[in-house]
Amino acid sequence: MRDFSKGHEWLSINTATVRKQLGAEVPLDRIIDQCAERGIRAISPWRDQVAAVGLDPIAAQLKAHGIGLSGYCRGGFFPAPDAAGLKAALDDNRRAIDEAKTLNAPCLVLVVGALPGALDGKAAYKDLGRARHEVRDGIAATLDYAREVGMPLAIEPLHPMQAADRACINTLEQALDLCDELDAQKTGALGVALDIYHVWWDPKLQQQIVRAGQERLLAYHVCDWLTPTRDLLSDRGMMGDGVVELKKIRGWIEATGFAGFSEVEIFSNLDWWQRPGAETLDVCISRHKTAV
Repeated sequence: MRDFSKGHEWLSINTATVRKQLGAEVPLDRIIDQCAERGIRAISPWRDQVAAVGLDPIAAQLKAHGIGLSGYCRGGFFPAPDAAGLKAALDDNRRAIDEAKTLNAPCLVLVVGALPGALDGKAAYKDLGRARHEVRDGIAATLDYAREVGMPLAIEPLHPMQAADRACINTLEQALDLCDELDAQKTGALGVALDIYHVWWDPKLQQQIVRAGQERLLAYHVCDWLTPTRDLLSDRGMMGDGVVELKKIRGWIEATGFAGFSEVEIFSNLDWWQRPGAETLDVCISRHKTAV
């Protein structure tokens, strides 16, 4: 297993981690500067943050700083109540792929979606099987274009608590079943983004990591699970502050041959988003050396 204790060259920052600083929204260009000041050499930005500054200016800034991407957030949200909605989702995912290509991302992360409208408290239907079928068909259709332009898609399974509103793919096993169905030859076009916050509890996690192998493991996200968790969406813990055996899991992942970034993704409305970004980034660097 790689020794992270002497540097942070394999640390990436998902920009959600510091998109709010002292409770206020911070533009992506400022976040990139803060990362560059600390020698952080990779980020994973969110589409809305990129759009707020501009795709081309962000691409130029990243190039000027020599900062790459560990992934691009996000595509997905395929299910819809009607044909027009399904087509709109496919069109939006095509745009996301184009943006990811412009930014030289190694993959587009897919949060696949679930019951349409559920995020707003008004689910258009309750058939989770239908949602999973629409996810399967949406990924299949999107994969054609992704292959054409050379942008790998990474399915991110989300914790079952979010099965109704954000993602109806909730285990690594489910995600890999889709990968095996849609990309049986393991061409590199389809894989998974493994987010510790969502999968650490899974009794099949080690087995499914072995199954995924280097070919399917396209991104690795880290944080920690706090006890108690005060808000299931936005009270993620800094690495080392919770109960996840982070080093053990990284050992499983690296045993497959994975040698990419550990991408810190922390939604923390009650703690880290209330602090200066400089403090959060400095602690990320420190904990990457000691806890990840």
